[in-house]
Amino acid sequence: MSSMPQLLEDGGPVPSGSSYRGVMSPEQARDPDYFPGMAMAIPLGIQHVLAMFVSNLAPAIIVAGAAGFGYGSPDPSEMIYMIQMSMLFAGVATLFQTIGAGPMGARLPIVQGTSFAFLPVMIPIVAGQGVAAMAALTTAAIFGGLFHMVLSFFVGRIRFALPPMVTGLVVLMIGLSLMRVGVQYAAGGVPAVGTDSYGAAGSWLLAGTVAATTLALSFFARGIWSTASVLIGLCVGYAVAAMMGRISLEPVETVGWFMVPSPFHFGFALSASAILGFCLMGVVSAIETVGDVSGICEGGAGREATDRELSGATFADGFGTAIAAVFGALPNTSFSQNVGLIAITGVMSRHIVTVGAVFLILCGLVPKIGAVVTTIPIEVLGGGVIVMFGMVASAALSMLSSVEWTQRNMLIFGVSLSLALGLQLEPESLKHLPETLRVLLGSGVLPAAALAVVLNLVVPGRTEERVSA
Repeated sequence: MSSMPQLLEDGGPVPSGSSYRGVMSPEQARDPDYFPGMAMAIPLGIQHVLAMFVSNLAPAIIVAGAAGFGYGSPDPSEMIYMIQMSMLFAGVATLFQTIGAGPMGARLPIVQGTSFAFLPVMIPIVAGQGVAAMAALTTAAIFGGLFHMVLSFFVGRIRFALPPMVTGLVVLMIGLSLMRVGVQYAAGGVPAVGTDSYGAAGSWLLAGTVAATTLALSFFARGIWSTASVLIGLCVGYAVAAMMGRISLEPVETVGWFMVPSPFHFGFALSASAILGFCLMGVVSAIETVGDVSGICEGGAGREATDRELSGATFADGFGTAIAAVFGALPNTSFSQNVGLIAITGVMSRHIVTVGAVFLILCGLVPKIGAVVTTIPIEVLGGGVIVMFGMVASAALSMLSSVEWTQRNMLIFGVSLSLALGLQLEPESLKHLPETLRVLLGSGVLPAAALAVVLNLVVPGRTEERVSA
């Protein structure tokens, strides 16, 4: 096992025609069913968890903050519960993918986690409404997950309507929608808006420390140091905050060591706008999962994904979302950063990801972990989410790079982006519409997706040459 540290440090792909660091052959590395042994599976599985850990928790923290029971609230217990459920059901949903059952699961090394894509829809649902609003949100997520499962049987047939121009626009809108949240966190959080402490130098010092550390590790480090750069950046920012006297461990001392998830923790409440929004975003999430599965198969195994793998992955996506929502967790989806990690390590074993999923489940049952997360100053978290949301937008630009930018495509993209972003920035323009339409059109993501899909289908194609930027 002396080769194991070298494996994680270098993180290189499998060399063609040679053994993998003397541990496995290239054929074994490309086989999803191959198990390399616990000595390799544990560190590689934990590496997968580190790659997605912060991104998995951030949506729960953001939703809790938008609802009004997040940072700065007198009782952080509900946010701790949401953080724990994010870890627990990310692990459970990952097992649905790696192990599978019947039509569920791609049986590939797919890591599931809490989805950023739904945030533009979730935030308006709970904004300033407190814990009570979570009932409508989680109920809608159950219906959205069930709809997502149904989509799995048709996902191959609707791909034609969602070319890279449309999916890239949707991902870009997700990133743009969240950037304001990142800056608000870095400046001191929404509760501090309008006060003298908002935007103070100390706040930006903490956020800047996290961002600078993350970027430095991403650019100059290798292996696990680069993979977990955001998490390490948060730890450095946390240490600086501790030296500034900004850390209180009281929440950690008051919670127990074990937490059991409770069904319908936030209650059950029907909201037509919320349900419709979750169902529509389910289409976006399904296409995202199709892209991740294709990336895993092409980057890790050098082949195209089968229809069975695509359908099974999407089914598990929806089922994982529905089950998580029953226990008060947010929607799940496949995580793209782990797709890149598989391409780096060159190891396709789904059993390695299964080990990581078990680790996540164990973390989800220990509420002191969630309590530690709540002690992180919001400015420290802001530095991390600024990087993460920026990467969402960067991923969108990467998707859009393959688009043929004819005059037709530029008009479709431009009009869709202009209207969707404008409606989100000026929600008062929708005040005369019914509540359902206000929530859906104000999300930014849904109007962008809907308009781009419709225009792409109805506007006839043209033969203009590519327009240079």
